[in-house]
Amino acid sequence: MMRPQPRPTPESAAVRGYYARLQRTMLERGLLRSDTAPDDAPINARILAQTFITIALYDEYAETHRTFVARQTADHLYRWAAPVHMALTFGASIPEAERLTDTATVTTYAARLSRLTHLPITLAAEPANFHVLVLNEDERRAAAPLLRALIPGIGADVIRTVTEMPLSTYCAAFAFPKPGTYTYGQALAVIRGEHPDLMRRACYHEELAQALGPANDSPHARPSIFNDDQEFALLTKQDELILRMLYDPRLTPGMTPDQARPIAQRLASKLLGGNG
Repeated sequence: MMRPQPRPTPESAAVRGYYARLQRTMLERGLLRSDTAPDDAPINARILAQTFITIALYDEYAETHRTFVARQTADHLYRWAAPVHMALTFGASIPEAERLTDTATVTTYAARLSRLTHLPITLAAEPANFHVLVLNEDERRAAAPLLRALIPGIGADVIRTVTEMPLSTYCAAFAFPKPGTYTYGQALAVIRGEHPDLMRRACYHEELAQALGPANDSPHARPSIFNDDQEFALLTKQDELILRMLYDPRLTPGMTPDQARPIAQRLASKLLGGNG
């Protein structure tokens, strides 16, 4: 039986219109590219190793005064050690057709991420440790009780970041380490339900990948979705190599950039045949 869909509020309808126009504008400007190994952005082992260090061992945000501010900060290597069980939670506003499309997208993408990391990653009925929320504007603003129910002990700063997300933030992901460790135990991704097709898929690609460990964005990462310039919409070949490197057993959780750099250089040379 098809569930009745609530009528969108004026606020949600305005957001949907805004992102539809934005997607058209970005495509007209040559952004949101879907090619994954473009000739105009070649990589070599040196570029790959440096991009890996920047994306996987630096943080895009620093926490200060119980909020997050944009600041590149050296960090440690974080990743998952346990299987990742994703759960999709849709707000009541999300139409059935979009739910079916999104579920197929996440199922296929989770399998791809699993192949790259050799980590079991599934969209399954098992108790979830990675919650993916698809909410419209009104649902997201009112999501604090849902967030507390899904992730007990979630910080007020994360809740505020989600519920007060500005239009300039298209989607978001958070990964939470187990206490006293450098391995993740919980993750959360928030996808705007108003996004048009390509921006929506781009959000899934970036946020689900970043919550596995490559948490930073850099203007120097190219070709990559780990770059806020939105040039590339979908996981690129370089992004795939970054994920493979992150989960290589020669790197271990807790490493600093200086500890990881020589290993990353050797891994990059091996992956690219010594090119660069």
